[in-house]
Amino acid sequence: MTQAAEQGKVWLTQDAYNKLQQELEDLKGPVRQEIIARISAARDEGDLKENGGYHAAREEQGKLEGRIRQLQDMLDRAEVGETPADDGIVEPGMKVTYKFVGDDDDEAETFLLGAREMEDAAGGLKVYSPQSPLGSAIIGSAKGDTVSYEAPNGKMLEVVIVDAVPFTG
Repeated sequence: MTQAAEQGKVWLTQDAYNKLQQELEDLKGPVRQEIIARISAARDEGDLKENGGYHAAREEQGKLEGRIRQLQDMLDRAEVGETPADDGIVEPGMKVTYKFVGDDDDEAETFLLGAREMEDAAGGLKVYSPQSPLGSAIIGSAKGDTVSYEAPNGKMLEVVIVDAVPFTG
């Protein structure tokens, strides 16, 4: 699979996928209906220009629709429960251990390369998105590789991949 295709997928455990699917169903059903009812009730009060309840409900509706689109996109791109091959190549679904190059005092750090929604399933393990600066830089690399990437603050950083194993949580 190409690196671009790898970055397009969202790796989720079956449990995380089910939770997101349930959230989507709730948002599209009862939550959406409740907001529509509040908008309708506020509209019935009259003048919409100075109707705080109407404007708050409309703003909430906009946020709701954005979350629905985000969830739908994520679920459409999800690769569910397929544990990556244990070949040491970094890809979504891997537990990656890395260390900053040149910092002898720095301890190795471990994280799950996957969707942020995996944090509950990760059991306290940090979760980095494959689209994050570090995540996108290390995809396709292997144990022992040194990779450079640009941090959000513009600083160039170098990390060495200490280990990459499939996430089994």
